Amino acid sequence: MSHESGVQRFDILVVGGGMIGSALALGLSRQGWQVGLVEGAPVEHLLDQLSPATDVESFEPRVSAISPASERLLQKLGAWPRVQAGRHCGYREMIVWDGDGTGRVHFDAAELHARTLGTIVENRNIVRGLFESLVESDVALIDGVRVQGWVRGEGVQLEDGRLLAADLVVGADGAMSRLRQWSGLATREWDYDQHAIVGTVRTSQSHRFTAWQSFTPAGPLAFLPLNNEAGDEHFCSFVWSQDTAEARRLMALDDDSFRQELEAAIERELGEVWEVSKRFSFPLRQRHAKDYVTDGLALVGDAAHTIHPLAGQGANLGYGDVRVLLDELGRAKELGLNPGDDLVLARYQRRRKGENLTMMAAMEGFKQLFARDELPVRWLRNAGMRWFDKLAPLKKRIAAEAMGIDG
Repeated sequence: MSHESGVQRFDILVVGGGMIGSALALGLSRQGWQVGLVEGAPVEHLLDQLSPATDVESFEPRVSAISPASERLLQKLGAWPRVQAGRHCGYREMIVWDGDGTGRVHFDAAELHARTLGTIVENRNIVRGLFESLVESDVALIDGVRVQGWVRGEGVQLEDGRLLAADLVVGADGAMSRLRQWSGLATREWDYDQHAIVGTVRTSQSHRFTAWQSFTPAGPLAFLPLNNEAGDEHFCSFVWSQDTAEARRLMALDDDSFRQELEAAIERELGEVWEVSKRFSFPLRQRHAKDYVTDGLALVGDAAHTIHPLAGQGANLGYGDVRVLLDELGRAKELGLNPGDDLVLARYQRRRKGENLTMMAAMEGFKQLFARDELPVRWLRNAGMRWFDKLAPLKKRIAAEAMGIDG
């Protein structure tokens, strides 16, 4: 970092210190770039330990299913051991079924000779682990302040009047990215007319370190295993996608009525739902930037793409962006190139757009398939799921690709 005429100057400035932006800033610093990270929340808040989980209200409602590939990235950055020091729950199996039929698919880590299929982690625990590493790094943390504007080829202005210049600005500022809007990068997007309801439950039966997901025409319901400090295996995070009108009805129910409907929707796979936490609801919208890059600016994570939560791949797609951008900027560093070089950014975009679009198309296909309620479609869907479950080589290959491991 250097100061010129009151302007702080960096090689690379990352805007947004969530799970994706903080990981990118940490990786760039390890490559030797002069990096600044702008985050609206105070660092002290981000470093707060989560309260011990003694009941359903103690868990953060926002969780992510971290794939082995994303885990390797966080391990390489030195943050994963810090994440593991907090609450996390590896899941060894995943069971997916048609809520309106008999089709069922069972994935097992043992079939892939893997320890787990992934790890469920509360988002704040991931951010805390990353920031514990960041405060020990050379990254300049600019916290407790928001970005007020961006000037192409120059940098950003903060709401407190400070000017930050950089050869490359990276927008990691979420689905409603102001950097994306200021830059004029257009998006393709559509509203699902659905809301996702999230929260935590305690069930009468153990989750058995298994992720459970039921698909119905109204939307998918997932129960994701959680562990507290005492190793209690009866807590799960849930994500229930419903049409907007139905989501509003469910949100208006009292806790006992909602608990009963949730128990019925998951078909009592984990016995009775004993407790349910406060619920939160957010609208579902698919969004994809037509371009991830422009002059001196790159987008990563939700700023570039948002996806339906039915497969829990949002965070992993973001970490895929981080891996590729680190790869391209590491190569640029070795060659003595400017980090904002058009060819460097074009390579990042070319490598990521195809993979992200493929995943988004697959998730849209899944959603449309299970939204169909005609009897012939239901029969074919269930027959297809039973057929797929018996095809071990194909099932292993698809699971390995989703996990980011060699099949």
